[in-house]
Amino acid sequence: MKLLTHRERETLRETFRPDRIRLLFIGEAPPASGRFFYSRNSGLYRAMRDAFQALDHRIDDRNFLRVFQQSGCFLIDLCPNPVDHLDSPSRRRARDRGERLLSSTLIRLRPQRIAPVLRAIADQVVRAASRIDWHGELLQLPYPGRWSHHRREFLKALEPTLRDLLHSP
Repeated sequence: MKLLTHRERETLRETFRPDRIRLLFIGEAPPASGRFFYSRNSGLYRAMRDAFQALDHRIDDRNFLRVFQQSGCFLIDLCPNPVDHLDSPSRRRARDRGERLLSSTLIRLRPQRIAPVLRAIADQVVRAASRIDWHGELLQLPYPGRWSHHRREFLKALEPTLRDLLHSP
């Protein structure tokens, strides 16, 4: 697997940015492993694809990212660089530094809804949104992770919003 540079990741991500962001997913950071949602090779990609497939069986690996985009969904990261290899205090500091960058990104993207995909970053996301006086809907999602019960919880929490996004213009 070729590791993408920060610039390559962001270029790839931007190819899938919708004109109007109805739901902005916010991850913690790109994984240190080099896996990346928009490269179609991460656990989060598979969990998100599964959530969409549960509502529309026509969705598969060939069309998922386009359906994700056409539904007004976009995924960004709180931290621009991997943090999963850091110790807890360093990781927390990186998340806190990501808040200001996230605030300016929220101003630029103007999402209707925001969904942090890791409970551990929810405080930073809420503070970043509050800093710019953002007043949309905030979805609290558990990270789908490796465990099947986390994945089920993620799917259950996301299903009503996805149903709305997939069935409304």
